[in-house]
Amino acid sequence: MPTFLSRSAARLGWALAAVLSVAVALFSYRYVTFAGLLADNVMANLMARPWIAVHAGGAATALLVGCFQFLPAVRRRRPLHRWLGRLYAAGCLIGGGAALVLAPTTTAGPVAAFGFGVLGVLWIWTTVQAWRAAHARRFDDHRRWMIRSFALTFGAVTLRLYLPIGPMLGLDFMQTYVAVSWLSWVPNLAIVEAYLRRESGRNGEHRSLLTDPVSSRA
Repeated sequence: MPTFLSRSAARLGWALAAVLSVAVALFSYRYVTFAGLLADNVMANLMARPWIAVHAGGAATALLVGCFQFLPAVRRRRPLHRWLGRLYAAGCLIGGGAALVLAPTTTAGPVAAFGFGVLGVLWIWTTVQAWRAAHARRFDDHRRWMIRSFALTFGAVTLRLYLPIGPMLGLDFMQTYVAVSWLSWVPNLAIVEAYLRRESGRNGEHRSLLTDPVSSRA
């Protein structure tokens, strides 16, 4: 019974994450054409044109396909898994690169600029490490790095979940936006790192985000 319940909870969690990911991804594509309801603070960025379109296109694509890579049925179909993985990685690298251009000129100030900048660097880094591990056929390492990468990609969802909370706590929008520049991804990464630590502990090993060597397995 505990195993059944844990599997059911995992499926429910994946389904919720998938629905949120697809919804946010599809809604974010409006920035690619600069059509529809656009956030004033985003469009006030000095580098918004064309870089917000580049960032949104890459990030939304990564968010759209990333969650489906966790399905065993997709992973068993190796050509599909491989091509979706390439599309996901390209989206992360394009979206992350554009984020590094946009971060320094955010209207939310230096704290938010630093938060989004660190996110961009880690997003690119974890994705590259995942790709290198797969290329070297170190599939256990590849899986761990991809989990980390998607935790950062999912920051696009958690950012939008946290934004309405600030006004409930008496914060104005800009104060909230500064906070979520860190809260949107740091807890995500901490949660998956705790999960990977627990999983590795059961297997008798652990490689943290800062110490997992890319060349540790042949």
